[in-house]
Amino acid sequence: MPNLRDIRRKIDAVKKIGQITRAMNMVAAAKLRTAQARMEKFRPYATKFREVITDLAASGAIDPAQFPLMQVREPKRVEILLITADRGLCGAFNTNLITAAEKFARSLQAEGKEVSMVCVGRKGADYFRKSPFNMRKDYRDIMARFEIFNAREIAREVMNDFIEAKTDEVYIIYGLFINVVRQIPKTEKLLPITIEQEGETTAGGEAAYIYEPSAEEIFQQLLPMYVNTQVFRGMLETAASEQAARMTAMDNANRACGDMVHSLTLLFNKTRQASITKELMDIVGGAEALKG
Repeated sequence: MPNLRDIRRKIDAVKKIGQITRAMNMVAAAKLRTAQARMEKFRPYATKFREVITDLAASGAIDPAQFPLMQVREPKRVEILLITADRGLCGAFNTNLITAAEKFARSLQAEGKEVSMVCVGRKGADYFRKSPFNMRKDYRDIMARFEIFNAREIAREVMNDFIEAKTDEVYIIYGLFINVVRQIPKTEKLLPITIEQEGETTAGGEAAYIYEPSAEEIFQQLLPMYVNTQVFRGMLETAASEQAARMTAMDNANRACGDMVHSLTLLFNKTRQASITKELMDIVGGAEALKG
């Protein structure tokens, strides 16, 4: 039978852990509101940016062969840009992202392609630093507070390697925010930039635009900005997903603490009752012995 003092000590310890998880849940909820608002404000901008590039390419004045970021080569060297969180205690969020990146990298290697990694976030960097994959670059401790210039620096790194033909394709993997309880790993091709025509032109035709400066000059300026936008969006989505996952994980942990306190309290009461019963039996036994 466990000691009453040990059980009481365990109950106090679990209650303190419950206070910590409750506080972390509240902090994550507050940070989630900020991250989600920031992400939802940027989503329309990223979508419209994509539409502008698509419309400009559909004008017929653009030749993809003129632009280095649209050069399609045989994919012998592939780079994966993985965006994870810097901190843990957010359930399986980081593990899911790392697993998705590792599975994708292994599938590329099975096809005979050379794979390199660029990791944004401490969790992904720590994992792939010890893995057999080539981690070419890592960016740590920036996911807690980042701005567009951080995304621009990361995008410039992968764009330079692509332009210099050190890599033939670049994919980005990030945590897509669906809702507070669901975040999924998302894999998208970042480079080369491909423009897919959405739908057919109407029978009456579409409005013709006159570009000043030329469409080629505008497109040359927009392509790097588009890559910056995609990287920044991935970071925003991952940041919001991280806080949502942490809020859910801390809520589950707080609930588990409550269940554990309940079970330990029952054990404490049973142990105390058994101790009292034993003492009463000793008293009654002693009294009966004196009578005899």
